[in-house]
Amino acid sequence: MTHNFLIIWQQRDVVLAGLLNTLILLAVSGLASLVLGALLAPLLVSGNKVVSRVAAAYVDAMRCAPFLLFVYLIYFGLPTLGINLSNWSAGALALILYNTAYMGELLRGAWLELPASLIESGKAFGFRGLTLLRRIILPPVLMRATPLIGNQLIQIVKDSAFLTVIAVSELTHEMTGIQATYFIPFAAFVAAVLLYWCICLAIEAATGMLNQFAEERRA
Repeated sequence: MTHNFLIIWQQRDVVLAGLLNTLILLAVSGLASLVLGALLAPLLVSGNKVVSRVAAAYVDAMRCAPFLLFVYLIYFGLPTLGINLSNWSAGALALILYNTAYMGELLRGAWLELPASLIESGKAFGFRGLTLLRRIILPPVLMRATPLIGNQLIQIVKDSAFLTVIAVSELTHEMTGIQATYFIPFAAFVAAVLLYWCICLAIEAATGMLNQFAEERRA
């Protein structure tokens, strides 16, 4: 068994390349889905019923669709419409579109918890539209939603493992290649689990510090 883990160590360049790709996917899709979710949240709380229902339909569609099937739809379906993406781009796009719905919904929940007086005060000072959203609404919404955003980032890390089905060279894909070459599934997948765990612990620690900062600001 020790010999199997030694093989993993000897293949550390491959493992680290997969880990780095997973972290890049997390950074790109996490940031993009958070930004798009912040733009989606106002649509979800819009007083225009058509706008809010269309936005809610998008959220429901993403929440009800299995992520693996959504990846297949993006990677294999878009080329039939003349849209050809690399496997990495298709995987990143799937992560962004899928998690934007969740980010938008959790930000909507935090938005609804804001006191009405806060928004009214912003309007009284002349803030409107995107300026009101950026200066008055989003800061407290993001602070309130920090733990939920951290949870969603962890979900993105776990979702990224599904991208191995379209040959994105992330951590799971590289570990699968190692175990298929050297026939050491236990060592390969235990090492993968430990690395995913380390990523999630780092996210939890970061969101914990941000949440503590937000609590101090609210105090």
